[in-house]
Formats: sequence, structure tokens, C-alpha cells
Amino acid sequence: MHLNCAIADLMKKLLPLLLIAAITSCKQKEYNADLLVKNGLVYTVNDKFTTADAFVVNAGKIVAVGKADSLEDIYHAKTVIDAQGKPVYPGFIDAHAHFYNYGLNLQTANLVGTQSWEAVLDTVNSFATRNADGWIVGRGWDQNDWKVKNFPEKTLLDSLFPLRPVILTRIDGHAAIVNQAALNIAGVKPGQTIVGGKIEMINGKLTGILVDNAVGIVTRKIPSPTEQMTQDALLGAQNNCFAVGLTTVDDCGLDYQMVNTIDQLQRKGSLKMRIYAMLSDRPENYDYLFKRGAFKSPGLNVRAFKVYADGALGSRGACLLKDYADSAKWRGFLLSDRKHFEEVAQNIYDKGFQMCTHAIGDSANRAILQIYANLLKGKNDRRWRIEHAQIVSPDDVKYFADNNIVPSVQPTHATSDMVWALKRLGDPRIKTAYAYKDLMNTNGWIPLGTDFPVENINPLYTFYAAVVRKDLEGRPANGFQMENALSRVEALKGMTIWAAKSNFEEAEKGSIEVGKYADFVILDQDIMKVKGGELPNVKVLSTYVNGEKVYEKK
Repeated sequence: MHLNCAIADLMKKLLPLLLIAAITSCKQKEYNADLLVKNGLVYTVNDKFTTADAFVVNAGKIVAVGKADSLEDIYHAKTVIDAQGKPVYPGFIDAHAHFYNYGLNLQTANLVGTQSWEAVLDTVNSFATRNADGWIVGRGWDQNDWKVKNFPEKTLLDSLFPLRPVILTRIDGHAAIVNQAALNIAGVKPGQTIVGGKIEMINGKLTGILVDNAVGIVTRKIPSPTEQMTQDALLGAQNNCFAVGLTTVDDCGLDYQMVNTIDQLQRKGSLKMRIYAMLSDRPENYDYLFKRGAFKSPGLNVRAFKVYADGALGSRGACLLKDYADSAKWRGFLLSDRKHFEEVAQNIYDKGFQMCTHAIGDSANRAILQIYANLLKGKNDRRWRIEHAQIVSPDDVKYFADNNIVPSVQPTHATSDMVWALKRLGDPRIKTAYAYKDLMNTNGWIPLGTDFPVENINPLYTFYAAVVRKDLEGRPANGFQMENALSRVEALKGMTIWAAKSNFEEAEKGSIEVGKYADFVILDQDIMKVKGGELPNVKVLSTYVNGEKVYEKK
């Protein structure tokens, strides 16, 4: 009896401890992960391009990838997502966009898709009625979509708005039409010229059309956005991007002040979009980053500069080696003299930063490729980029492979431009344009983007254009220059791991692998298997950043 009593007494003392241990053990099992995604078709986009059906997230990063049954034995997550067989991909990365400007454009007159100059004026008039004060700003018209495919002129604009300044930017951002009130404010006079730009005149009179650097004469007179407008622009852009599965965007051409704004909003937790920021080609931006050095946080990476070599093909500002096929004795122009690009490249090289140069025409591409090659001198890991690489002479393609220069392309440009690009370039030069497969083969990889707001923000349209090479109406029937289509695997890599690589971020994002950020997207159909014509109809069901749901389809 005495022994039994002693044992009973001991058990009374041990029972609370055993209960505490049991509760602690349960808690440890319950909280050893934040999120389990299971029953999905998970495209990891790892080196072997393997698939899985589950992965585990903790503290914003992926901690395990594999089979659901085995992972559930090890991890007890706070939240479990049953993907119900839906495809899961790494969060999409847009390797070339204008995120902030897109957000600002949400606050202006939307002229995308207008089918005539009269339709533009109707849209602007309605916008002006709703927004009674200040400058009237709009963007998105494209004369190539009109029956009469010439640039408009400002007479009707002047009659509608004789006193209120108006600027309406073309879809590519490289040309604009302004009214006389805006020209007066900017001090633009007939006969005035500018390097790297064009102030159009007909019969000695200003038409209101400004091309490339000439646009800046007017835009510099527009009042800067307020702090609230800037915040609304960033958050508005973020919402729309999350809805199409984007988790990282490369914002190509910001001023250094915006870096601080983005960083502050990210630290507050309101801006969750990851941003790879390229600073614009301006002295103050060089001074800022050269003195401060590269800046890196989980959501913001600043180590690159965006330089413009020429304009756009649609506005005939692209710099060509030979005359435009539809404009005799006109070859476009460089936006600065070659010496400027050489000096900028030397400074960026010496300071160890990345140079990313907009080059559309074959002459512009040749100039920048030669400047790059003279500094890079062969194989390297600088990852200097040519943005667009739209028309490249066959004689110049070698520069990419010889110097590890990265062609950063936007597949929807091909399907948007194909209707009129042949008129601009003629045969056989059109065959040297939008040659994404040839460019990919130079280094074995290629980052993809949209260039939004020039194109639609949807990366699934990027995938469709890269693979099928048709527009959203399914034209042309056999695809545009299909010899330069990408495979589905290549296209997916181009908007995930290869886009991350172009930003020096492949170790932290771009695939669903252990140790990487838990940025992923769930779609309603599998873009790796669905029929090509159905790709534009695929929808995003949900988007996650750091394992946190930032978008869900209603």
C-alpha cells in the first residue's frame, strides 16, 4: 500500500508536467509551418523542371516541396490550401514594365483602343468634363489602329480647349500631340529643333505632334503629382498586377526620389509588390546611386540604370541602318550622341552597376552592342541588358553571346506591331525583327516582359504571344514568323526564373524551391497543356506573396 501511495503521489506531481509537455508538443506540431499547399499540379521551374503536388511555407519562404502525404506527416500548418488539382506556378515576373507610370495613367484619360482621332477627342472631352481643373493628360492612342493612319494635328483640339493645356501621349510613350495652350506654356516655337526629337511642322505651322525628346519640353511643365496621387498610383498598379499573377515587376526608368517612396510604402506593409527599379539616365540619379551604392531589401532592388538609345518603330523614331520602307530618306535617330552613351556606359561599368538600354532599331542596337562589347570584352557576369532588341542585324547577333549581353524582350510587341511593321521595315528586314528564339539561343535564356502600359499588363498574354505568335483575335492563322516562337517551357522560364536571373535574383525567386520566397500563383487552367487558342482565356484564381494571399478571384 505504501508503495502504491507513493506511486500515486508521484503521478499527481508528474501529471501537470506531462500535460504541459503534451500541450507543448501539440503546439510545436501545430505551428511548425504557416502554410501547406496540397493537391496541386506544382510547376517548380527548378533546373530539372520537375512537378510536385505540395509545398510548405514558413516565415514567407518555402521550406519543403514534394508529396502531400509525406509533407503532412512532418508539417502541421496554420493554413492549408487544397488546390484541387489546379496548376500552381512561381509568381510571374515582368522583366520590363513601367509600374509607376501605369499607376499614374489610371488617373488620366484612357485612349487605348480608340479607332479614330474623333474617338480620341470624344474620350478626352468626357474626361475633361469629369475633371474640371488643371492639365488634361491622356495616353494610349495609336494612329496605326485608325482608318487614316497618319498622325493627327491639333486644330480640333485647339477649338475644344483653347485655354486649358492638353497633352495626349501615343501608346508607346515616344510621341504626343499637344494643343496650342500647352505649346505656349512650354515656349515651343515654329522652326525650333531638339537633339533626339522632332517638333513636327506642316506648311510652316506647328501640328502639335512631338516625337521622343521633344515630348519632354512639354511634360516638364506639367505639375508634379501630389504625394496622395503617387501613393494611389503605386497601390492602384499593385492591385491590377496582383490580379494577373505578377509578384515582381521591373520598373524601367525611375528617379531616385521614387526609390525612397517605394521603400517607405513597403516598410509600412501597404506596398507588397516586389520591384526591381532601374534609375533613369539623369545626372542626379547617377550621383545618388554612385554615392549610396546598390540598395537591396526583400521587396526592392536598386542596382541598374535605364538608358534610351532611340525611339519607337510605330512613331518612326527607331534608329535604322537603312531608310524606312514607308518614309524615304528617313532613318529615325539616336536620342543622344554616341559619346553620351559611351561615357554613361564607362561610368556604370566602373561603378559595377547594371546597364539596361532601350534599343529598337537595328542601328541603335548596333551602336549599343558595340559600346557594351568594348567594355565587357568577352564572357562576364555583368548581365547588361538590351531592352526590346526589336530589330537586330544578323551581323550583330554575335555580340550577345560573345559578351553575355542579355536580350530583354516583350513578346506582345510582335503581335501588336506585325500589322504595320512590314510597312515600316519591308522585306527582308522584317525577318530580323522580333526574333525571340534566335535571341534566346545566343545565351540559352531570355527574360520576358510586357512594357506595360504600352501593352496589356497580363503576363498570360506574354506567354500566348511568345508561344503562339498571334494576336487576341487569333491572327494570323499560322502565327507570325513562327520560326521565332518559344516553347512553353521557355516562355514560362522567361517570365519566372530567367526574369529573376536578369535581375540577379534567381537565388531568391523565380521557382518553387526550398529557401526561396513563397511567391506563387494558382490558375484555373494549365498553360502548359491547354490549347494555344485558349491561353488568353486562362484566369488567375489567386496570387500569393511571401505566402500571403494578395489576390483572389471573386
